Amino acid sequence: VQLQAFGGGLVQAEGSLRLSCAASGRTFSNYAMGWFRQAPGKEREFVAAINWSGLSTYYSDSVKGRFTISRDNAKNTMYLQMNSLKPEDTAIYYCATSRDRYYISGDPLGYRYWGQGTQVTVSS
Repeated sequence: VQLQAFGGGLVQAEGSLRLSCAASGRTFSNYAMGWFRQAPGKEREFVAAINWSGLSTYYSDSVKGRFTISRDNAKNTMYLQMNSLKPEDTAIYYCATSRDRYYISGDPLGYRYWGQGTQVTVSS
């Protein structure tokens, strides 16, 4: 599976961005998906995950209530709507496919294919 994340950019605090992750190469709906992020000098951090159908989601406590993960299997695309952004959300955001349709853990070891990342910068 090839993944490409896009939609990042520079936004002021309390603003919004929507990230997209386009998939190709294998059947998109065969995989649960996830978003992770990595800030400079920090380890990669789980953000959100969604199962194959989109009916089950999981968020980190740091983004719960502000971010919404979704997917459109007909378009082979996953989304991350980010609202009420904070400077601490600044990071490179990566999308990844899970090991199967149902696995939506926050453990990055459970994810198989990764996109190249898109930069999100939130100014105060």
